[in-house]
Amino acid sequence: MDNPHPLTTDCYHCGLAVPKGANYTTLIEGTEQPMCCPGCQAVANTISSMGLNQYYQYRTDLAITPKPLEDELLDELALYDRADIQEDFVTRSLPHSEPHNTEATFLIEGITCAACSWLIEHQLKQLEGIKQCSVNLSNHQLRINWQANSIKLSAILAAIYRIGYKAHPYQSAAEDKLQQTENRNYIRRLGVAGVGMAQVMMYAAALYAGAFDNISTEHRDFLRWVSLLITTPVLFYSARPFFTAARRHLANRHLSMDVPVSAAILAAYLASFGSTLLGGREVYFDSVCMFTFFLLLGRFFEFRARTRMDQSSQRLTRLLPETATLIEQGLQRIVPLRDLKRGDHILVKTAQIIPADGIILNGHSCTDESHLNGEFIPITKAPGDTVVAGSINTEHPLTIEITEVGQHTRLSGILRLLDQARASKPRIAQLADKIAQYFIAIVLVLAILVAIAWAMVSPLDAFWITLSVLVVTCPCALSLATPTALTAATTSLQQLGLLVSRGHTLEGLTQISHIIFDKTGTLTTGQLQLLQTQPVAHYSLHQCQHIANALEAHSEHPIAAAFSATELPAFDVKVHPGQGIEGTVENNTYRLGQPDFALALAGINADECQKPQHIDQAQWLLLANNTGPMGWFQLDDQLRSDAAKTVKELVKLGLTVELLSGDYSNNVANVANQLGIKSYRGSASPEYKMTYTQALQSDGAKVLMVGDGINDIPVLAAADVSIAMTSAADLTKANADAILLSSQLAHLVAAIRHARKTRRIIKQNLIWALSYNLIALPAAALGYIPPYLAALGMSGSSLIVVLNALRLNKSPVSPTQLQEINS
Repeated sequence: MDNPHPLTTDCYHCGLAVPKGANYTTLIEGTEQPMCCPGCQAVANTISSMGLNQYYQYRTDLAITPKPLEDELLDELALYDRADIQEDFVTRSLPHSEPHNTEATFLIEGITCAACSWLIEHQLKQLEGIKQCSVNLSNHQLRINWQANSIKLSAILAAIYRIGYKAHPYQSAAEDKLQQTENRNYIRRLGVAGVGMAQVMMYAAALYAGAFDNISTEHRDFLRWVSLLITTPVLFYSARPFFTAARRHLANRHLSMDVPVSAAILAAYLASFGSTLLGGREVYFDSVCMFTFFLLLGRFFEFRARTRMDQSSQRLTRLLPETATLIEQGLQRIVPLRDLKRGDHILVKTAQIIPADGIILNGHSCTDESHLNGEFIPITKAPGDTVVAGSINTEHPLTIEITEVGQHTRLSGILRLLDQARASKPRIAQLADKIAQYFIAIVLVLAILVAIAWAMVSPLDAFWITLSVLVVTCPCALSLATPTALTAATTSLQQLGLLVSRGHTLEGLTQISHIIFDKTGTLTTGQLQLLQTQPVAHYSLHQCQHIANALEAHSEHPIAAAFSATELPAFDVKVHPGQGIEGTVENNTYRLGQPDFALALAGINADECQKPQHIDQAQWLLLANNTGPMGWFQLDDQLRSDAAKTVKELVKLGLTVELLSGDYSNNVANVANQLGIKSYRGSASPEYKMTYTQALQSDGAKVLMVGDGINDIPVLAAADVSIAMTSAADLTKANADAILLSSQLAHLVAAIRHARKTRRIIKQNLIWALSYNLIALPAAALGYIPPYLAALGMSGSSLIVVLNALRLNKSPVSPTQLQEINS
C-alpha cells in the first residue's frame, strides 16, 4: 500500500517552500514532515496530537496557510530580543535556579471569548522552549514562561501574530489605551447595529402587514432593497468581530462560540439577499440586525464587567509615581523613576508615594500600605526600618536608601503572583472549557438535523427555526461561568490582603478539613518582648536593665530587639552563639544569657541558683557578674491579637485546628492552651510535620498549612493548600499557594468563607448555563423561540452569569468588621 503521508520537500501542511535554514518538523504517522514556520508546525502538531492524521490523507486542498508576516513586522519583533528592551518587562530567574528561565506578561489584541484563550495557549505550548503559558480572559493578558536558550521572544510573538492576534509587552497605559479603543469600537458597532435594527424593523413591520394585505411586488421589492442597503453595513461592520474570530478559529481547526453565531448571521443575510434578488418568499434582514445588536450588547456588558473587575490590579500598577527626588552630594533633583538604581538616596515628602523598596536613613513617620497588604492602619517607621514601593508616607519627610527597583520590588512581585493566579485555571474551569467545545459541535450537528427535519415537515419554517437553534444555544454563559467568578474572587481577596498565587487555591480552600498552624511568626508575632525583670539580692531593677541594654546593643540576635536603647557604653563585647553575650560595663565584666553560661563567670553551678517560678513556660535569661547572679529577664513571643478569635471562628466553620511547632514542647503547650487548640505537638522536626500531614491525608483529610519558616517548606509542599505569612522567607513564600500580606489572621476566616461563596456562585453559574441551554435547545428546535428572542436569550444568559460573578468583587470583610473580630 502506498504511504498516505509521503515525505515532501515543501511544507507538508500548507505547501509553501520551506525557507533556507528553517528547521521545523512534525511527526505524522511515523514520518518527520517538514514545516515552513512555527505556525504550520503548531497547527500540524495540534492535528496530530488530537489523532486527526487522516485529515492529511483525505484532504483535497492544502491547508489554510498561517498568516504570513511582512519583513518589516519581523524586524520590529526582532527588537524584543534585545536585553535592554526586555529589561522593563521580562523577569529572569535567580542565579541559583535555571539560568535561562524567563517570564513576561503580554497584552493580547483580538481576544473575544474563552475559545481565543484556549487557542493561544494550545498553539504556544507546541513551541519548543515554552514551559508554561496562560491567558487571562478577563484582562486579555498572556503570562508566558520560556527557556531563552531554546526559543527567542520574537519567535513567540511571531507565532501569536500568525494565528491572528497581536501581542504587546504589558503596560498599564497600553492596557488603558486598548480598553478605551475596545470601548469606542463597541459603542460605534452598537450604534450602527442599533440604528440599522430600528430602521429595518420599521420596514419589516410594513412587509409583515403587507403580506396580509396583498402588497404589490414593486412596493415589497422596494422595502426589501432598502432593508438590504441598511443591513449591509451592520453585517460588514458591526458583525465583523464575530466573523473574524470564527475564521481564525476554523483556520486553526477549532470550534468556538463565534462559529454558530457567524453561521446564523451570514446564512440569514445570504438567504435574504437571494430572496431580494430573485423575488423569494421570505427575508430575514430584521433578524440579522437583531442578532448582531443583541449579541454585541451582551458582549459589551461583559467587557464593561471585566474592566470593572480588573480595576483593582490596575490601581496597583498605578501606585508608583513617574518621578522621584534624588539626593546627590547634598543636592536634590527630580529624576524619572526609571533612572533610580540600588544604593541611591531619595527624599519622600509627606503624602508622597514611595517609589522603590528601601531602608529609612533619616526621619520618623508612618506609611500607609493598605493597597499592598489590606492593613488599613498606618505603620510606624523609624531609621533602619524597611519601606516598600507603592506605600504612602503619611506624616513626615523620609530619606531612604533604595534596595530594590523596577521588576525586583515587592509591588512587582505581588503583581506577578496576582497575574499568575488569575491566569491559571483550576480543574472546574478546564472542565467547563471542554464541555463548551463539545457542546458547540453537538449544536452544529443538531442544527443540521433540525433543518432536515423541518424541511420535511414545514419547509417554510425550517430556515428561521435553524437560525434560532444556532443562536439560542451558543455556550457563552457556560464559558464565562467559571473564569469571571474566579477573577472577581481573586481580586477581592487581594484587596483583603490575601494574595492567591496558584489557581487551585480557591477550590482547595472549600475542601479542607484540617488546618495546621506553625507557632512562631504565625500564631505569634515572631518578635520577642521583655515581659518582666526580677532583680536578685541587693541589685535594683534600674541597674539590671541598664547593664543588659548596654550589652544587647552590640548584638544582632533577635533577642536583642527586646531590649531598649541606652547611652551606657559597653566594651570588649563578645557574643557566644547559643549561650549569651559577655562584655565590660563601667569597668566590670558581665554575662547575659543561659544560666549555666552566665554563672560560669562566678564559678557557680546553675543548680545552686534559685530560679523564678514557671521558668519552663517562657524564655528566661540571667544577668551575672564575677560575684554571682544579678537579675532574671523573662522574654516571650506574643500571640497575635486576633489569634484566639481566629481559632474559634475556624472551629465554627467545622475545621479541625492543630498546632505543630519546632519550639520547646512547654512553650507550644502554653500557646495551645491559651488558644483552645486541643491537638498540638512541640519540638516537631520538618520531617515529622510532613509525615504527620501525609498521615492525615491518607485518612482522607484535606489539609491547609499556615507557616512562615524555611523549615516549613516541606510541609507547605505536602499540604493540599498552603499559606505563607508575609514575614516569611522568600523561599517559603515561593513554595506557598497563597501569601497573607496583612498581619491579620482573621483574614484566613474571611478567605475560607469567600472561597465557599465562590464555589456556590460557580455552581449557580454552571447550573444556570446548562439549564438554560437544555431548556432553550428543544424549545428552539420545536419552533417556539423566534430569532429575535433567541438573540435576547443568549445575551441575557451571559449577562446573568457575569452579574452573578460580580457579587464576589466586594471585599469579604470591611474595616469595621475586622475591628470587631480583633476586639
